Formats: sequence, structure tokens, C-alpha cells
Amino acid sequence: MKFFKKHALLGFLLLVSLSVFGQQVSGPKLIVRGDDMGSSRSANLASIETFVNGIETSIELMVVTPWFPEAAQLLRKNTAIDVGLHLVITSEWDGIKWRPLTQAPSLVDADGYFLPMMGPNKNYPSLAISENKWNLEEIEQEFRAQIEFALKHVPQISHLSGHMGSTGFDPKVAEMVDRLSAEYDLPVMSRAVMQGLGISGATYEGAKITSAEKEAAFIRMLDKLEPGKSYMFVDHPSYDNVEMQGVGHIGYENVAEDRQGVTDTWTSEKVKKAISGKGIALVNFPSLVKALPRSDPAAENVNPKNIANYLEAVKASGQELHSLMIIRHGKVVAEYWFGDNAANKPHVLHSVSKTFTSTAIGFAVQEGLLKVNDKVISFFPDKLPSDVSENLKNMEIRHLLTMTTGHDTDPTRATRSETEKDWVEAFLAVPVDHQPGTMYVYNSLATYVLSAILQKTTGERVIDYLQPRLFRPLGIVAARWEESPQGIPVGGWGLHLKTEDLAKLGQFYLQKGKWNGKQLLSEAWIEEASTAQVPSLPAGVKRENLKVKAKDSDWLQGYGYQLWRSRHNSYRADGANGQFVLVLPEKDAVIVATANIQDMQGEINLIWKHLLPALK
Repeated sequence: MKFFKKHALLGFLLLVSLSVFGQQVSGPKLIVRGDDMGSSRSANLASIETFVNGIETSIELMVVTPWFPEAAQLLRKNTAIDVGLHLVITSEWDGIKWRPLTQAPSLVDADGYFLPMMGPNKNYPSLAISENKWNLEEIEQEFRAQIEFALKHVPQISHLSGHMGSTGFDPKVAEMVDRLSAEYDLPVMSRAVMQGLGISGATYEGAKITSAEKEAAFIRMLDKLEPGKSYMFVDHPSYDNVEMQGVGHIGYENVAEDRQGVTDTWTSEKVKKAISGKGIALVNFPSLVKALPRSDPAAENVNPKNIANYLEAVKASGQELHSLMIIRHGKVVAEYWFGDNAANKPHVLHSVSKTFTSTAIGFAVQEGLLKVNDKVISFFPDKLPSDVSENLKNMEIRHLLTMTTGHDTDPTRATRSETEKDWVEAFLAVPVDHQPGTMYVYNSLATYVLSAILQKTTGERVIDYLQPRLFRPLGIVAARWEESPQGIPVGGWGLHLKTEDLAKLGQFYLQKGKWNGKQLLSEAWIEEASTAQVPSLPAGVKRENLKVKAKDSDWLQGYGYQLWRSRHNSYRADGANGQFVLVLPEKDAVIVATANIQDMQGEINLIWKHLLPALK
């Protein structure tokens, strides 16, 4: 099978032998962190380039700097980038300066700019923060302002870091930053946190003046990374151009050349090949600091022989499985990726996206912004057809959630092909043949309308609305969601996330909306969403054409709020071609699979046959 490449076969053989099951040897993990986005236009563009075309995994953003507005625009268009807030209390360049967002007299020079240095520098006497009587309350006030300003304009901010050591130059400052980190649920890249996670710093090995030297020194650094360990490499991508040639300070004058070398190195094909050849996993900081806990199968009463049998059955069936993750009692006990898929590689979710949209609706209901019995037409008075039928008038949010809009067929395919037409307007123009709530027809465009309602009500895209409510608490970062021609996330499909992100969603539902001891989404909503609200049918199938009995089908167990009920008193988020987030409350377990499998019932049958009995 093409998806069982050499490393997957090795993992499979190890699994069958049971000698090291769940302890697959992994290569090094490397965070490649690019600092100072927002400080210049060159830094902005190079930061995006080194992520899109290079190896960068995290971008650190400065909000007090001149080019922050453009940086925010770029990052909102590139939500798949992990972004950290680079907290600033210095302004080091001679030719360009920045000021605090707040009144902070202990942190500024005579002209109101931040002081240039953190520690004493003979070239800038008495102009270091540490040489002046800095005020802790002023630093906290300024950091708070930067955090809130950043979250307002760049919702995907996932963590904090310090520019020139601003977050840890004094124990009192470090303690204050830890407090802000907990308050805003933004982990900080502090020395203590990095040590706790076992993340070591990585630096160039050898000369690094020119681009060629940097590339060679970076590859030598890669050679020293040890399997199973985590590292972070930090530098500042930019360009050697007129703008950057005017940037510098005494003692660091070759800024433009130096930072062009970073961009060249991080986009180098030779470097990419070296990373691939050494089995190095490029990761971001939140994926380590907010990872699900791991455990051995036996410790969580999971039989590894059953998992081995499942993988063997998958191979024998010809199914193209991309990943498998099993969570028991809140801990990952098995995780596998096959073919070109990897733990750090996002996967298209297809209709699993719907469950994220319905979760967002749940938050909006919880906050009193929406009610499930709100009429759909009330949100779009300017998009209604000339003749509004009684059935359309009676369509409610709950009907969108349960696929009971009253449409005779799914209008999604025809509407998606329209590039000029407004999708909401097209949805409202489709005849509503039946009374809403009386007939189930799978309808992805209905989920798009949920996304549009949320955006109309909150002023935020669903992907942004979920950031503080779901993504940030769970440590889901770098999400990407396709949008309609109107700039609205499509809701019913098009979300890209990693396998562990899906596992976190499943665990969140299993824990009835609670995470780390905090009730994020009401238990009542989770119960309502995961209960069969209406009878269900496979997509595109009418009841009179059914050829299978309910006892044999996981598509005939009922439908909740963008969740399918499944056999064995379970439920799932479900996407085309074999994407599953299967929640088994009676087993205190979650099973996640990504795949390219047409026979999805066959896929889930193997799960029931082999993996369900594994959960003792």
C-alpha cells in the first residue's frame, strides 16, 4: 500500500512485536521562530515569505512599531501562521523609533521613545532600562495594553515572548508576566517554561556573516539535534534593501545583509532537504506547551493487540488511512501517521468543519447573542427573494443546525459553482418545499449560512470568534478556513487542522465543554448538540431509496447539531473521505482518523470490530 511507506511499516512491525508500542522513536522537533514582524515593511514581507515558502513555524509580532497595521492585515489573511506577541519596552534602532501605547515615563527617553537598550551599553550610556528606575506597574500596564491591542487586531495570537529579554530581565517582571500569561491564557516563552518542556536553544554552528555562511552554519546546527528532543532557533528574517540599509545601531550596522541571510537560509532548498533527510519535525510552540498528555495503552486499559489487528486489517482492506489517534481517559495512547502525512501537517477536514461551526453557534447562544429559534430571514432583510414563502419565514437556526431546512435537495453544489452570486442570497432563493423541521436533507450550504449569521451578529469571522473561546484554551493554532467570494468562512467544509487538534475537540465534547477544570461551553449545549434531534440519512440519499437497516449503518442513528449519532451509544464529527472524530462516552475515549477512503462505513466497521474491544 502506498500509504504504508517504510517508516510506517517499521512502526507497524514494532507495534506487532509489542516491545515498544506507543514509544515510536521520533526525530528532533524544531521551532523556527522569526522575530520582529511589524518593525519594518521588509520584516513583514520576509516573515510571510519564510513561512509560506520556507521553514519558519512561529512569527513574533510587535504592536508598537510603525508597520504593525500592515502586519496585522497580512496575518489576518494568513491564519495558518502561529503568531506570538513580542512584548516591547525598548526601541533599539537609531534611525527609526517607537513609543509605548500607555503613559510610561520610567521607560522612555526625553523625546518619549522607549529607551534603546535593556542592559548597559557603552555606546548608549544611561539609556538602558536596567540603568533607570523602571516602574513595575508601568511595565504591566504597557504589556496589558499591547496584549489587548494585539488580540483585537490579530485574533490568532497564541503566546507571548519578550523583545530583547523584556519579559524576564528581573524576577519581579518575570512573575508579573507569568500572571498575565495565565490571565490571558497565552503561554510565555520564558526560560522556565522552555526548560520545563525540555526545549533547548539552537544556534548557528560557525561563521554566519554571508547568506552562504548562514546556510552552512544552519545545516551544521541541524546535524547536532538529537532524536526525541525539542529545540528552538530564533532569528530575524528581512531583506537587504534601501529600507533596511537605513536600520541599525552602534555595534550592529550590517542589519540588512545579516537579515537577508536569514531569509535566504530559511527558504533554502538545501536547508529544507537537510531537515527532511534528518527526520526533523518543524513544530510551533503551542503544539508543545499545550499538547495532550501521553500514556501507554496498558496504563489506560487499552489492549495494544487490538490496535495492531486494526492496522493490519486496514492494510489488508486497501483503505488509505492518513492518521490515527486514540485518547483514553484524556491521554493519547496511540498515534500514527502514514505516507506523507505527519503530526505537524494540517489535514483538510471536509465536513468535520461543521462541528466547529456549530460549536461557535453554541458559544453565541451561551453569550445571549443568538437563540436557536431565531428566524433565519431576520438576519438578512436585504438578501431576501421578492416572494418570501411561509416555509422560508419559518426557517430557524435550529433547522440549519439539524439539516431540516425544508429543502428537497442539497443546494450546495450549484451554489459553490457561483463566483459572482452572493451565497446567502442564493440559499434564500432556493424553494423551501417542506415545512422546516419535518424532513432531513444533508445541506452543507445551511452550515455556511450559520457562519454568515455568526459573522453578521458578532462582526467576526467564525475562525476569529473561536480563537479566545475554543482554539486558544485548547491550544489549537494555525487553523485555516476557506472563504466564500463574500469573505465569509464556508463553515460546512474547508477547515484545515492537525490530527491532535481534532482529538482535542473530541475530548472537549467528551468532557462536556470543560477544559482544564473550566467550563468553557455549557454542558447543556454539549448534551443538546450530541443528542439525536432528528432522524438522519446518508448525504444525498432519500429514505425511500435506503438499502440498509439502521442496525448496520452509522448514518441512520440520528443527527444532532452538526454531529452524527453512531452505534454503540457514541457520536461523531464526520467528513468526506474518512475524516472522523468519534466520541465514546461509555468508554471515556476518543478515536480520530484522517484518511482518503470512499467506503466510510467500511472504515468505521473496522473501528468497531478491532478498536472498540481494545477499550477494556
